[in-house]
Amino acid sequence: MNTDMIFRSLCGAVIVIMIIYYIRREKKIMSFIIGALTGCGALFLVNRYGIAIGIDVPLNVFNTAGSIVLGAPFVIFLVIMNFL
Repeated sequence: MNTDMIFRSLCGAVIVIMIIYYIRREKKIMSFIIGALTGCGALFLVNRYGIAIGIDVPLNVFNTAGSIVLGAPFVIFLVIMNFL
């Protein structure tokens, strides 16, 4: 297996885990909406103002979908990976 396939498999597994997490929540829709809004807000802020501290996180389909499904922790992960 190449690294691209491993990466996509891990991303798929994380998305499935988050879907299960949202299904088990008492307030499913509200929990998802708050997570998606905070993730999108954090991604927008990092995209807009990250250049000032040397972080370049583009607004593409992968980053947007990741921040919607996984929320702000995904954006924090992107920032950390950008420093490495």
